[in-house]
Amino acid sequence: MAWSDTYEMVCGVETHVELATKSKIFCGCTTEFGGEQNTHVCAVCSGLPGVLPVLNKEVVNLAIKAGLALNGEIAEFSKFDRKNYYYPDLPKNYQTSQYDLPICKNGWLEITVDGAKKRIGITRAHMEEDAGKLVHSGETITSSDESYVDYNRTGVPLLEIVSEPDLRSIAEVVAYLEQLVQILDYTQVSDCRLEQGSVRFDINVSLRPKGTSDLGTRTETKNLNSFASVRHCMEYETERQAEVLDAGDKVVQETRTWDEGKGITISLRSKEEAHDYRYFPEPDLVPLVIERSWVEEIRRTLPELPTERRMRYESLGLSEYDAGVLTSSRALADFFDEALSRYADAKILTNWVMGEFLRLLKANQQSVLDSPISPVQLAELLELIDKGSISGKIAKGVLEDMYATGKDAALIIKEKGLGQISDEAALAEIVEQVIAAHPQSVEDYRAGKERAIGFLVGQIMKATKGQANPSLVNKLLKEKLS
Repeated sequence: MAWSDTYEMVCGVETHVELATKSKIFCGCTTEFGGEQNTHVCAVCSGLPGVLPVLNKEVVNLAIKAGLALNGEIAEFSKFDRKNYYYPDLPKNYQTSQYDLPICKNGWLEITVDGAKKRIGITRAHMEEDAGKLVHSGETITSSDESYVDYNRTGVPLLEIVSEPDLRSIAEVVAYLEQLVQILDYTQVSDCRLEQGSVRFDINVSLRPKGTSDLGTRTETKNLNSFASVRHCMEYETERQAEVLDAGDKVVQETRTWDEGKGITISLRSKEEAHDYRYFPEPDLVPLVIERSWVEEIRRTLPELPTERRMRYESLGLSEYDAGVLTSSRALADFFDEALSRYADAKILTNWVMGEFLRLLKANQQSVLDSPISPVQLAELLELIDKGSISGKIAKGVLEDMYATGKDAALIIKEKGLGQISDEAALAEIVEQVIAAHPQSVEDYRAGKERAIGFLVGQIMKATKGQANPSLVNKLLKEKLS
C-alpha cells in the first residue's frame, strides 16, 4: 500500500533568488558568476570591523517588481534585521536579512495540475544578502574530509520567497516552482540560471494521517537547484517519513541535505526556530520607506506575464499544450512573438518552432538566446514555402543549413539550387515518364485504389530530388490519369 493511501503531504517552499544586479546588496563588488575564489570581495562584504553597508537601490526596485508580479502587498515601511548564527561561510557571524517587516507579503500565484486550478499563497518575500560558498574536498559535505570557503558570493542580493504550506502533492510543488521561476524570468528579476545556483529551493515537508487537520513534524531539505532534484528528493523524503510513522516512531524536526548521487536525504542538524537566531534591527541601515508613486512607477514596467501570454496564444487558436511550451521561457516566447509579427499563421509557425527549431537547439545543446537563426529568418523561410519557392521537406534541410551557417534561407536556396520546380511544362514531361514506367500503379489507381497515386507522387519527387511543387504534381497526375 502506498503511503499516499494513509497520509497526506503538507509542503511549503522557501525559494532563494539571486537578483539581477551588477553589484552586491551593500557594496560595489561585482555579482558576476565565477571568477577566481575570493576575488570578488571587499572590506564590507567580508565583514571587516568598522565598515558600513549602503543599500543598493536596484535591489529594492527588483524586489518590488517581483512582489507585484506575485500579487503581493508592497510595504510602505520595512526594515533590515540581523540574523545571528555561526557558520564558516558567514564572515560577519550574522546575515543581514528582513524579519518582522519584510518588503512584500500576502502574495499568491495560480497553478494547474491535472486540469485543476489551485491558488498557492505566498506568505512573504524579503531581501537579504547571500552567504559564501563551501568548496568540499569530496562530492558532498557528508563525504568530505575538509572544506574551503569562497566568499565571492557573500553579499550577493537575494529575494527569499516563502510559500504558505498549501502544497499537497509533489506534482503541485513542481508546478508551483516552475510557475514561480517563469515569473521571475519574465520580469527579469533574476537570470534564473538554476545550474549556477541563481535560484535555490528549501523544501519543508511533513506527513499527517488522512482526514486530520493538525500539521505533522516537518523536515527542511536545503539548497536544491533543479526541478528534477526537487521531485526525487521529495519522493525519497515522503517515503522515509512514512516508514518512520508506520513503525510507530516520530519524525525528527531537522535540516537535511540531498545527496544526488545516492538519491537520499541526510540529516545535517536539528531545525532552528526564529528565536534561535536572536533577530534584532540592523543598526547600520535606516528603515526603508517606500512611497506609492515608487511602487506604481515599477508596476508600469511589468511585462506580459506567462499566464497572460498563454491566454493570448490560445486565443490565436493554439492548444493549451502548445501555448504552455511556447511560454515555458521568456526567450522562447519573445522569439515566437517576433517571428509572428512577420508571419501571421500562428499554427504553422508553432509547428516549426516546437518541431524543427527546438530539435536543432536540443541537438546542439544550446538555448534560444544562443540560436544562430533569428525570428525574422525563420519567418522568411516560411514565407518562401507559402510562395512555392521550396517544399516543406526541402525547407527542413535549409533550416539546418541556416543553423550551421547563419545565412538567410533565400541565399542558401540560390547557392544550392534548391528552388522548387513550378514550371508546369517541365513537370508534365516528368509526370509522363513516371506514368509510363509504372503501369501497375496506374492500373491500381484507375481501379479505385487512391493510395497508388501516393507512390507515383513519391517517384516524381525522387526524380526531381524533392524540388517538384507537390500540389502541382498532384494536379498534373490526376489530370493525366483521368
